[in-house]
Amino acid sequence: MGGGGGGGLSGGTSGGGGLQGRQTQGTIAPIPIAIPFFLGPDPKLAADVAEVVTADLGGSGLFDPLDRASFLEQVRDVNAAPRFGDWRAIRADALVVGDVARGPDGRIIAQFRLWDVTTGKQLAGQRFATAPQNWRRVGHIIADQVYKQLTGESGYFDSRVVYVDETGPKDRRVKRLAIMDQDGHNVRLLTKGNELVLTPRFSPTNQEITFMSYTSGQPRVFLMNLETGQREVVGDFPGMTFAPRFSPDGQRIVMSLQSDGNSAIFEMDLRSRQRRQLTPGTSIDTGPSYSPDGRQIVFETDREGTQQIYVMNSDGSGAHRISRGEGRYSTPVWSPRGDYIAFTKQYGGRFLIGVMRPDGTGERVLTEGYHNEGPTWAPNGRVLMFFRESQGANGGARIFSVDLTGYNERIIRTPSFASDPAWSPLLN
Repeated sequence: MGGGGGGGLSGGTSGGGGLQGRQTQGTIAPIPIAIPFFLGPDPKLAADVAEVVTADLGGSGLFDPLDRASFLEQVRDVNAAPRFGDWRAIRADALVVGDVARGPDGRIIAQFRLWDVTTGKQLAGQRFATAPQNWRRVGHIIADQVYKQLTGESGYFDSRVVYVDETGPKDRRVKRLAIMDQDGHNVRLLTKGNELVLTPRFSPTNQEITFMSYTSGQPRVFLMNLETGQREVVGDFPGMTFAPRFSPDGQRIVMSLQSDGNSAIFEMDLRSRQRRQLTPGTSIDTGPSYSPDGRQIVFETDREGTQQIYVMNSDGSGAHRISRGEGRYSTPVWSPRGDYIAFTKQYGGRFLIGVMRPDGTGERVLTEGYHNEGPTWAPNGRVLMFFRESQGANGGARIFSVDLTGYNERIIRTPSFASDPAWSPLLN
């Protein structure tokens, strides 16, 4: 299993309460946090794990990892109480210490402690073991624990992103499915490139995806298990443009199918493979996405003349428009928390990525660019990934992330051009 693989971690946690992160809409006061290099018989491995924690927390925009050159105390024992005065002197609010060792069976044994520097209390502590190739996951899990303790919300670091890897000249791109850790590491190709693949989507319950593949010009939908690599055909769907999305329980998928120049939204039960039509098919209805409770579906439609966002009940009843701004709205995706719907919007020659509440209020643009598309939510509903095409003969798609404030936009480094990201649930 690759370093980004699921499974294989065991451990326990303790502590809670105390220091809380301070995020208000639009303005952030990042928490100053000290993360010394971890201890252990393999100093490079220990330092590398600490660097993963530092990069995760720093990259979130909610934490300010302090320069290690400023540290006054040199940590020598993870189980000893720190000299809190030394950490207060450099204005650290929180301190993370850890050690990483290899057990007799070759597995990595890691432990960490999170301290509230102001009160001198331990907020969390955990010890766990994993296979050596999963060492980066150790850092992601520690970062998730710290994020949760200090912000009160779930982290998103121990997760993966499946996407379309694009190589070759612009007019003859080879597109393969690929998977990576959410920080761009541990990239692994899932398909060989002898077929065109599009729009992978994660199951909310399993490490499996749906994706669309064009074989001999016909769109076909596959279900792939990421652990075994096995795939099965869901069906042939002439006129399909986006792969289906899963229901929150992973038992159904929702999709858009074309006929006679229009398209309707259908739901399919994955066990019986029975389909039912949810919209009349008298307009172009596409891009459906379930609410986290499975009771509603958001979709885009041109039934009023331009592309707008509608919400309906999951049986197709009660469809109503929620988008109210100027421009054309597309690719709506419901947040895992249920509080926002992300969308793409074309307005004034620009492509905007934004969010609105499920009733259409509170619309905010998070980022804009020459060609932004395909928003996907982090499992905690606080960060989005999307892809942006650059212009010119050598241009191509790159994946970016942006948080809900819109202030923390970052590129996710990938070996080649990359599009159509889909974020997994948390692994652990």
